[in-house]
Amino acid sequence: MKSRFLHSNINVLDPEKSVAFYKKALGLEVAKIKEGDGFVLTYLGDGTPGGYLLELTWLKDRTTPYDLGDNESHIAFAVDDYAAARRLHEEMGCICYDNKEMGLYFIEDPDGYWLEVLPSKR
Repeated sequence: MKSRFLHSNINVLDPEKSVAFYKKALGLEVAKIKEGDGFVLTYLGDGTPGGYLLELTWLKDRTTPYDLGDNESHIAFAVDDYAAARRLHEEMGCICYDNKEMGLYFIEDPDGYWLEVLPSKR
């Protein structure tokens, strides 16, 4: 048996705010949207054909923030221009943890999820 990664899911309170964040911070674009009774699934991608997607799930009845526990899980992104990405994220005020020794940092999305940012060439 062989498998491949398709997508990861995170739940969001405000899909428009989340899509705007991911577009500005990481250059992701909406790949597709699925709607059902009480929910909307928005899939974001990096433009790679058949590539891995991030699924943002909006439960329409949800009004309180999600409990992310200890927030030890994260999603990692490689950026082609690390210095430019860092400047942008500093301007956005979304850097939540910086590890200069390891050459990486984390940004926090509107719902509190941490996203690791790495240079594409390490």
